Amino acid sequence: MARVLRFFIVLSALASSGWLAGCASMPRMPYTAAEAAQARVLDRDDLRRYVDDPLSAFGGERAFGGPRNYLALSGGGADGAYGAGVLAGWSAAGNRPSFSIVSGVSTGALIAPFAFLGPSYDETLRQLYTSGIAESLLEDPNPLNAIFGSGLFGNQRLRELVASYIDAKFVSDVADEYAKGRLLFVVTTNLDSQRSVIWNMGRIASLRTPASLELFRNVVAASASIPAVFPPMLVTAEASNGATFQEMHVDGGVMSPVLTLPEAYLLRSASGPKALSLQLYILMNNKIEPEFQVVRDRTLDIAARASSTMIKAQTRSILYNTYAVARRNKFGFHLSYIESDRPPSPAGFETAYMRDLYQYGYDRARSGRAWSSAPPSDDAAPAPVATQSSVRRVAGAR
Repeated sequence: MARVLRFFIVLSALASSGWLAGCASMPRMPYTAAEAAQARVLDRDDLRRYVDDPLSAFGGERAFGGPRNYLALSGGGADGAYGAGVLAGWSAAGNRPSFSIVSGVSTGALIAPFAFLGPSYDETLRQLYTSGIAESLLEDPNPLNAIFGSGLFGNQRLRELVASYIDAKFVSDVADEYAKGRLLFVVTTNLDSQRSVIWNMGRIASLRTPASLELFRNVVAASASIPAVFPPMLVTAEASNGATFQEMHVDGGVMSPVLTLPEAYLLRSASGPKALSLQLYILMNNKIEPEFQVVRDRTLDIAARASSTMIKAQTRSILYNTYAVARRNKFGFHLSYIESDRPPSPAGFETAYMRDLYQYGYDRARSGRAWSSAPPSDDAAPAPVATQSSVRRVAGAR
């Protein structure tokens, strides 16, 4: 994804300097911060929450009590092939648990619904990440869209891909599992409000209407829409005063690479009620350890390396923070990630690379080597932790 990252950096620099101010696409209907705070989607206010909402907004302690198994899937672009492989290898090993909670960000949002419905969809995920379908998403870029549009590549292929796998029957199956008390979350970034949005996909599915099916698909596509690479998804919302407007949603990884626990839980200094029982599985579709590289003394290479380093630091902060919370509350902590000795990610979605990475993830999980009980560090002890609020400030500096 290096090419994509460099492109994003160039556009960000041009936009922040005002060079692209006169090259806007179609104007949007304005709305106020007050209207945004009251926004409802599909005339409901229970379909989503913000990551910084109080814990009570997520159902209180009950939502994360249990006992429960929670699978959190990170972003990572083409490296999502690793997560797909791990899930399949885990199924083959015969010890993959049933997850009562699944969350997904970016490429993890594409995986999450299939992981939620279980091992019967392992083959679907293998096709998504190894058949060449993903590589076709970055074909035929239109340079004019970079200036006059809202993304270098159109999102029609992405939308069609999502729709081809997520049909009405699939969403109905998600609704059935939601009725049993299981939870599926997908994270997007609301660019207008600069906040992470956690969508309750099971609740959306439970409406069982054409509009809810479209929203389900749009949320998954939005979470995977890399800003400036793919156009954002516009979600229609309505305020209590009757004003209707469209919110701009993009890749959930803009704000955070993975959703582990709500921020209110991560920020609390005391442990929760002893009755809580949680096994937390964090499947990172990328590398999290430092990687040595002699960086070329060129502007774009320096900017790309600095940005990737910042994202990696952000990821490690979230993981160590979550690890500290897990230890304090006696939650089970299980982490899987791509080891640093693997080849670097390519530019785009190269099928050969993704097939190799899928097999790597499969083999590790099949042999029982995919999971560790702590984030990587010299002494396996929690490092000083940063709140997700501080993480958001770091991310906002990108």
